[in-house]
Amino acid sequence: MLARAGIFTFLPLLAVLASCGPVPLEQAERTCLRDADLAQRPRGSIAIGGGSGGAFGRIEMEVSDDYLMRRDPSDVYNRCVLSRSGQMPTRPLDDQLGWRG
Repeated sequence: MLARAGIFTFLPLLAVLASCGPVPLEQAERTCLRDADLAQRPRGSIAIGGGSGGAFGRIEMEVSDDYLMRRDPSDVYNRCVLSRSGQMPTRPLDDQLGWRG
């Protein structure tokens, strides 16, 4: 009985460790576009509204370390894809579909 309990105790740990592995290259390329975009410019939004409860406002701003350090978005993209997938991107950042460079 103890041996079975020990195995079941480690199953969640094994699931977490399995999720730390590399992701498929195409998925890494899609995910890393956001990192490259944040290296090029900050992202933000402003919301203003009103209702029966009165007026409200909200400001959100996202600034990456890569932007503050003035890193090249192409380098950020390449490093991100390599670290997530273990492979270099199939195409340069400027050729990626969805890049707003």
